[in-house]
Amino acid sequence: MFVSAAVHGDELNGVEIIRRLLTLKNFKITKGTFIAVPIVNVYGVVNQSRYMPDRRDLNRSFPGSDKGSLAARLANTLLKEVVAHCDYGIDLHTGAIHRSNLPQIRANLADDVTLELAKSFGAPVVLNSEILEGSLEAAATCDTRVLVYEAGEALRFDELSIRMGIKGIVNVLCYLKMMPSRGARVKKATSFIADNSSWIRASASGIVANYFNLGDQVKMGDVLADIGNHYGKTLGQVIAMKDGVIIGKQNIPLVQECEAMFHIAFFSGPSQQVSKKIEHVEQELVVNTESSEQLL
Repeated sequence: MFVSAAVHGDELNGVEIIRRLLTLKNFKITKGTFIAVPIVNVYGVVNQSRYMPDRRDLNRSFPGSDKGSLAARLANTLLKEVVAHCDYGIDLHTGAIHRSNLPQIRANLADDVTLELAKSFGAPVVLNSEILEGSLEAAATCDTRVLVYEAGEALRFDELSIRMGIKGIVNVLCYLKMMPSRGARVKKATSFIADNSSWIRASASGIVANYFNLGDQVKMGDVLADIGNHYGKTLGQVIAMKDGVIIGKQNIPLVQECEAMFHIAFFSGPSQQVSKKIEHVEQELVVNTESSEQLL
């Protein structure tokens, strides 16, 4: 199994997840092989940039080639030297700059093996996602089951996202029997599977007053934000069109008309259960856990 981070160079949570995981005293692989790649896009990390030096998006450059652009060559090298040798993988990501994602797993849930793997991670939300052309996930799906972990914001460390990432990787390793299960890990984690999701966009350009946060339950008709001008006049509102849970949001208090502001996931069951699960996860991983070592 491989775990990769910083395919996008400004997405740093994954770097910290792998760094902490590898330094845990009780972290020990007892069966199989575990490959950790904490920084894939070294160029992007150094330059605090999402992209490669040639301005290409590495996660749209797979499978690449050994004679193409810099992005294509790096994509091809990762695919051949790491991914091709693995049965499973977890690719760690965050939201884009000025956007945050609730800890969530995205994967091709039509595949039963991938579905069970996604559930074993233990993230509060599992989203059946469209596999994007040129992504690492798309290039690997023929032979390797890949989970994409999305959590936090670009160029920021988020403690909940980091701890959830560490615990999730350990959960998957235990599920695959690559690590021994003990204690609380024996109990199967509960994840809620979203039927689908959509972004709600700004109805006007202006200054944003947000009323909801990541993980909040929303109901159809709720005013998620007001958009006004610098004199205090309301120019538009952002309104929830269906019941759901906020799994992504824009953080900057300025917005342009039609810009994506809230990513809402929709569930077949009551959204309130999902919100309670998110609160429980935060309590367990951040409030009650003093040391990352306790995640094992």
